[in-house]
Amino acid sequence: MGTNAELEAEWPNLTNTKYEITSKYTGEYNCLAWAANENDRWWSPVPADDYYWPEGAPREVTVQAFIIAFQICGYELCSNGELEHGFEKIAIYVTADGKPQHVAKQLDDGMWTSKLGRYEDIKHELDGLVGELYGTVQQFMRRAL
Repeated sequence: MGTNAELEAEWPNLTNTKYEITSKYTGEYNCLAWAANENDRWWSPVPADDYYWPEGAPREVTVQAFIIAFQICGYELCSNGELEHGFEKIAIYVTADGKPQHVAKQLDDGMWTSKLGRYEDIKHELDGLVGELYGTVQQFMRRAL
């Protein structure tokens, strides 16, 4: 069980779940890049941002734009976050207003990994990040290993 007061203040559900910090604090990359196995650039669909976004994906903050961006990276929609041999999975968190806010990536042991904005990476349970800031998991996607 992790114990980081700053993270637990932002994501209160972490206090009720298992998590551990797995990297140092960095602004080099964000959750979208991390979920796509990149740690050297920041991803953003916001049109005014000068950040990377996959060619062909709409530059808008919508669930559909996130889905298309990850489809371009080889992912397909799937129905759950269960560990599935031969696949890596991601989970898209969506806030109450319908905006995608976070993407987590599944690890080989069934736990999840996330880059928390400019904070650290953590290994966590999906429910640990559910809350006002990131919302709830609304979509799972997978790609063959």
